[in-house]
Amino acid sequence: MTEFTPFLSFAGGILIGLATVALMAVHGRIAGINGIVSGLLATQLSSDWAWRAAFLGGLIASPLIMLGITGELPRIDIPSSPAVLAVGGFLTGIGTTYGSGCTSGHGVCGISRLSARSIVATVTFMLTAIVTVFVTRHVFGG
Repeated sequence: MTEFTPFLSFAGGILIGLATVALMAVHGRIAGINGIVSGLLATQLSSDWAWRAAFLGGLIASPLIMLGITGELPRIDIPSSPAVLAVGGFLTGIGTTYGSGCTSGHGVCGISRLSARSIVATVTFMLTAIVTVFVTRHVFGG
């Protein structure tokens, strides 16, 4: 069962919101991870490449910062096999391509801008997640 952590979750949400606003204010860009990574891979060394690399580097460095502060890495329990994770990642990549963005771009940035497309996309993500968890836990017994 997942541990209930309302204060840490709230703090994480605040940090995500601040990072999103900062990226929009400084660079006029949406903090969608799918778009940031695909733009990083598609661009050559330029100022656009630099902020994308810095953003991604911050995501990668965050657990190391937690290690420095608390003395331990964040605990992550993944109850699925590497094969299931690979298939899930592949399907997520297809979904973000056809959905023109990911949960961070649509869910965090799009909804806050009252984008109808993002609201529909986020509702679709959430309903799919609910059905997937239900089927995985109650139909397949995982």
